[in-house]
Amino acid sequence: QVQLVESGGGLVQPGGSLRLSCAASGFSFSNYAMNWYRQTPGNERELVAFISSISGSTNYADSVKGRFTISRDNAKNTVYLQMNSLKFEDTAVYYCSARVRYVDYWGQGTQVIVSS
Repeated sequence: QVQLVESGGGLVQPGGSLRLSCAASGFSFSNYAMNWYRQTPGNERELVAFISSISGSTNYADSVKGRFTISRDNAKNTVYLQMNSLKFEDTAVYYCSARVRYVDYWGQGTQVIVSS
């Protein structure tokens, strides 16, 4: 079965960095685009970053452009989100997701708290 497991969240000061990882299993990872979303209490999940399957092209929410970088390692079935210059408003639960055979799958999420 499809499984997505995020890790790497934590507490960081404003201006700091974190790298999130999402380990995927149960599907042919290299054939599927991957996404990172985030969610704060009372709000809908927001698409943060996208990476395509073949070309590795990327797209970002305006709020994180120039600060976040999504990447993938198809040999390790893992997608990453490098987050630099973190701001208070980046505090959220971060989820990776994939649409596999027309079904959306989500990990359990990893909490990122930006606080001084």
